[in-house]
Amino acid sequence: MRLLITGGAGFIGSNFVRYILKKYPDYQVMVLDALTYAGNRDNFEENIWQNPKFSFYHGNICDKEVVDSLMRDTDTVVHFAAETHVDRSILEAGTFIQTDVYGTYVLLEAARKYKVKRFVHISTDEVYGEAKSPTGENRPSLETDPLMPKSPYAASKAGADRLAFSYYTTYQLPVVISRCSNNYGPNQYPEKLIPLFITNALENEPLPVYGSGKNTRDWIHVLDHCAALDILLHSEGQDGEAFNIGGGQEFNILQISKTILKMLEKNESALQFVLDRPGHVMRHAVDTSKIKNVFGWQPKIDFDEGIKQTVDWYIKNESWWQKIKGKSIEYQEFTKKWYEERN
Repeated sequence: MRLLITGGAGFIGSNFVRYILKKYPDYQVMVLDALTYAGNRDNFEENIWQNPKFSFYHGNICDKEVVDSLMRDTDTVVHFAAETHVDRSILEAGTFIQTDVYGTYVLLEAARKYKVKRFVHISTDEVYGEAKSPTGENRPSLETDPLMPKSPYAASKAGADRLAFSYYTTYQLPVVISRCSNNYGPNQYPEKLIPLFITNALENEPLPVYGSGKNTRDWIHVLDHCAALDILLHSEGQDGEAFNIGGGQEFNILQISKTILKMLEKNESALQFVLDRPGHVMRHAVDTSKIKNVFGWQPKIDFDEGIKQTVDWYIKNESWWQKIKGKSIEYQEFTKKWYEERN
């Protein structure tokens, strides 16, 4: 298989690259990544760079020439590349529309032109908005629920999600769509909740908690997500279908923060309650019955064990995240602007 992974130098993408190269050593894996703030060459160990089955291309999914040049040598696509941070989308929505919607269009057009055999589009549970039934019942989101995004990021992903579906219905492009809950694990950019809280605690900095801290999320370890995507990549007869992926482990922000502080033997006085963000979703959760019933997939990593592994990774890889938090001007400028908005 000749596999193109867009956004493969990001958090989930780089974990998926490692997963695929280990499980399928004969696959040819091409990574296309623009290396914006969250894309990171350091997410690949030396053995990845030296692997003859791995190739890396620095480029943007919005660049038709670059995408065309790679797609002509591709059998299958897993499309991670996107702007993904809700807070950033609130401050600057335009970048999200350009990358998430137009960039997805460029990829779909090239995939149609070169007749790829499978296009896995990575969407998100954010597209549903609140986890509720159409009649307002509080329950996990189903694949058949209306898409009611509440942030510019979520809206851009909803647009890309439906654009991918339209290429199946209009052009019969073999698209399958994943909608996953909140991921955590190694190599996650330290502006996201769990790595931010871990690294701030390690630096004896405050842990910023939105509003009351009672917003809940369903958490899944990134390797369980990778295993589910592996199944969708190799599936047959599911063209045009969307599948929820989740860990079935819901915790609110206060529970997450207190768990991390306890593991690192830090005092809860480190919690800093800040102004809630606009359009903040109270509950994200997905019903994963479909992927379980169709494929027999189940998450394997319990949150208690997964968070221990994750905290340990950040302790052991301080140089990785310090390079971002301590030396990245872009990270520091965004953080300053974000704090000004919330205080």
